[in-house]
Amino acid sequence: MQRDRRQPARLRFVDFPKVSLFTRVTRTRRIACAVPAARVPHMQVSYTMSFESLGLSQPVLQALALKEYSQATPIQTQAIPTLLKGRDLLGIAQTGTGKTAAFMLPSIDRLRQSDRRAGPRACRMLVLAPTRELASQIAESARSYAQFSQLRVVTVFGGTSVGKNRQDVARGVDILVATPGRLIDLIEQRFLTLQEVEILVLDEADQMLDLGFIHALKQIVRLLPAKRQTLFFSATMPKAIKELADKFLTDPAQVSVAPAATTVERVDQYVTFVQQAEKQALLTMMLRHGFSERGNMDRVLIFTRTKHGADRVVKLLAGNGVASNAIHGNKSQPQRERALAEFKGGKVKILIATDIAARGIDVSGVSHVINFELPNVAEQYVHRIGRTARAGAAGVAIAFCADDEKAYLKDIEKLTRQRIAAEPLPANFLAEAHRIKTTRTAPPPPSREERREEEQGRRRFAPARVQRGQGRYASAVKPTGGRGGRRAASR
Repeated sequence: MQRDRRQPARLRFVDFPKVSLFTRVTRTRRIACAVPAARVPHMQVSYTMSFESLGLSQPVLQALALKEYSQATPIQTQAIPTLLKGRDLLGIAQTGTGKTAAFMLPSIDRLRQSDRRAGPRACRMLVLAPTRELASQIAESARSYAQFSQLRVVTVFGGTSVGKNRQDVARGVDILVATPGRLIDLIEQRFLTLQEVEILVLDEADQMLDLGFIHALKQIVRLLPAKRQTLFFSATMPKAIKELADKFLTDPAQVSVAPAATTVERVDQYVTFVQQAEKQALLTMMLRHGFSERGNMDRVLIFTRTKHGADRVVKLLAGNGVASNAIHGNKSQPQRERALAEFKGGKVKILIATDIAARGIDVSGVSHVINFELPNVAEQYVHRIGRTARAGAAGVAIAFCADDEKAYLKDIEKLTRQRIAAEPLPANFLAEAHRIKTTRTAPPPPSREERREEEQGRRRFAPARVQRGQGRYASAVKPTGGRGGRRAASR
């Protein structure tokens, strides 16, 4: 073939992985080929830098050294110097790129430099997250990064004791990580003021909008001082997010480590077309093979669209001898914490989740993400498969697509601008599916502890009694276009 002589050829490596629907990447060949410069797609080139070269203080560098972190990720390299100067920031980054450290490390240094103390019932830095799990994870990271900076970190979110939240904020805190619903509860009850906030961080802003937090966010921002630093992070950048950012930010710097709505490059994506009624059998076959000696599944995260669907998958898997846990909004806080701890620790290697609950799952070693049901919002697919291939590892994302979900698949491929490879059903699938259904046994009865936690969850989400009067900010927590009020906002 005649090479294009108008521009010099560039050398690039093309990976041809040998993969299976049931296993991770097992072998890769790297082939060097000359490609004309005009045909090489445009890519943002980012260079890794050491944290010491980014201008961070010694206490922060000491905390990073204890965690054995030395090289900054691209989002950290771009964001940290800008934030140290005090500028507002609009960050577009996929999950697993290190964005928590990107905003937390420079913010800790700025709080130290201002040398102020938070007054009673006040906070200096406010981080808003859409879910309890994500809020808890951000706070855990903040405590480790600030361990030599003498800054106090507190979490406030639904499912925990309001009385304890009041005690935690009574003396004032440096860094407050909260979900919007519980935060407004405390403001209504006059146990918290936002008048001393120096730094505001909105993490996972696209998910905030999906959950109907737009009114709550606007109300919270009205209560903040006009003079503050605002950081706005989102994995995707639809038009609604851009409009919201324009309202909240002042002359922001913009950093991006990937184009909006792209998927993680290290994830191998596949789709299998299967009838809805046969999905459970296919899932059981896949997990049995993947966790056998021939397979290579380490930890598997499975997504369903509904909370009841997640519970049903857990029960049916248990009937076939496959252990798993579910995590979703109807679970009590102890249940959610236990399920996540067992998944992280490897005691139970299969976790069934809904989109809302899974946003706080940051577990290295998730080898496979399985979309048991495709999301009806295409952006959610990006977030789902971002749970694997974290911290530089490879991963596999598999989608089950029924006939009535093909429109969702089309939207996903349009958003991500790539066609997902189709994998056929296993040989003798119908016969094996029939055998799985006929040999399925009833799941074992729940233990006393599980029954108690389930009862707590039912009481937690029982219909609320009508109360006399409303607080000043009660309308702010009502989700857009739906019911649910304070209960939904505190999740």
